[in-house]
Amino acid sequence: MNADSAFLCIDLKSFYASVECAERHLDPMTTNLVVADPERSDKTICLAVSPSMKALGVKNRCRVFEIPKNIDYIMAEPRMQKYIDYAAEIYGIYLQYIAPEDIHVYSIDECFIDVTGYRKRYHMTARQLAVKFMEEIHEKLGIRATCGIGTNLYLTKIALDITAKHASDFIGELTEETYRKTLWNHRPITDFWRIGPGIAKRLAERGIYTMGDLAHADEDMLYKAFGIDAELLIDHAWGRESTTMQDIKAYKPRTNGLSSGQVLMRDYAFDEAKLVLTEMVETLCLDMVRKEVMTKSMSFYVGYSNGLALPWSGGTASLPDESNSDTEWIRAVREAFDRVVDPELPIRRLGLSCNNIVKDTGIRQLSLFDTAEQAEDDRREHTLQKAVLSIKERYGGNAMLKGRDLLEGATARDRNNQIGGHKRGK
Repeated sequence: MNADSAFLCIDLKSFYASVECAERHLDPMTTNLVVADPERSDKTICLAVSPSMKALGVKNRCRVFEIPKNIDYIMAEPRMQKYIDYAAEIYGIYLQYIAPEDIHVYSIDECFIDVTGYRKRYHMTARQLAVKFMEEIHEKLGIRATCGIGTNLYLTKIALDITAKHASDFIGELTEETYRKTLWNHRPITDFWRIGPGIAKRLAERGIYTMGDLAHADEDMLYKAFGIDAELLIDHAWGRESTTMQDIKAYKPRTNGLSSGQVLMRDYAFDEAKLVLTEMVETLCLDMVRKEVMTKSMSFYVGYSNGLALPWSGGTASLPDESNSDTEWIRAVREAFDRVVDPELPIRRLGLSCNNIVKDTGIRQLSLFDTAEQAEDDRREHTLQKAVLSIKERYGGNAMLKGRDLLEGATARDRNNQIGGHKRGK
């Protein structure tokens, strides 16, 4: 990586909570606000807490009952579509100055920007560009941001996660030299990107507690312990990163898939859970039709009641040929569910994924055992799925429902009003 390169990593502070404060014309730095669904129990997770709540010791992603009783605060109902709209507006601010190929959206509230070639164009330093973006976001939308600046993508992320939060202007800046000088002795080592508790434990077993320790550890020992991942650990210990923005943009996954999961609001009986899984299969099939893809393998997993402390169970359903037919997949997944899941145990979590999806060319290969009538039925079902999808996309997910979606325990209607498992909002 060229030492003259410059990257920004901009993070929107307590994004969901900040949006709710902005909508109320309140300052998130001084307003106690949490984003959580008041219709759920006090065990529900707060999606975000405002910076002023964090200053009082309230942790992000805590549960409502964990908030100290002596703190007065506003509880804002999640509005996921509102947050997406704000994020899109902020992305639009970046696009006024930076080409899309030099921007990588890491999450709804965080993105990387390669400003290497823009400093000369705007006659500004990387820090001045960061200030410009941060001020414009705050002036237009009332959202405060933090920023990391680095000579490679890794240092940029570390500058954001570790350095920026302690800076008066919420901007952190690192080079390989300053990284080694100021952060080689930083603890805990889990503050560093991609080092979780598991890796930290394995490093500690080998007497490694800091990035400085890691940089000077025996490399043969590291490769023996971590395999090929040791290369990344060693590079990051020295503040090195070879991945570029072009590498990210050019990346193509070897396999593709679609997935869906949900945590049920109560313990579900076997038949109730199978009903919900059926709805999930139908939704994923419609998603495949929309994306014009198919699969011949679907996997599901089941998590049992929290009080049972049992391991997950799951299975895979397969078809002879790729398909996105909900009729075929509902039958196959339900049969696999019957074979694998213990009907006596209460269920709390469900997950479903389509494996190794391929492009739907519209050509159906007939086998020796297929009849002309079966081929015509497949064509009619596909046409019906496309019609249902068109209606739902135009009028909403609940514009067309099946009878089972109205049964007790069904979740499709509520899920159709959610984004990412949380309320869509207005």
